[in-house]
Amino acid sequence: MTDYDKVEIILVEDNPHDAELALRALKKQGLANNVQVLQDGAEALDFVFCKAKYSNRETCKLPKLILLDLKLPKVDGLEVLRRIKSDPRTKAIPIVILTSSQEEPDIAESYHLGVNSYIVKPVDFDKFFEAVSNLGLYWMLLNKLPA
Repeated sequence: MTDYDKVEIILVEDNPHDAELALRALKKQGLANNVQVLQDGAEALDFVFCKAKYSNRETCKLPKLILLDLKLPKVDGLEVLRRIKSDPRTKAIPIVILTSSQEEPDIAESYHLGVNSYIVKPVDFDKFFEAVSNLGLYWMLLNKLPA
């Protein structure tokens, strides 16, 4: 088993500041030990589907939660969402869109593709911190996934 197989949360975020804030919020809740930060959509797909530098990862070790930005380099968040939710092996992974986009087409398309929740990033530090903390608590401790 590799360290990648211990990952429970994937945070797909290209903004280092937002990624750091999210990690600090998860850490405050005791949920940051098994977080993998990925900086673009292509890397996220490689991780989930065990391709490229993640090919040594066991495919049966799926993350328990994906926090996904929409505006990503290489492959955008909607395409990442589409591919994960369309594959029978990965469609049950909860995906939460965590983005600055309040555009109705983005929201509608995300739900059409099967997103579990859509959260617009607060600009305020404290509100962003609180939102990520609550996300982590709900999805990691309260939500039940199929075995």
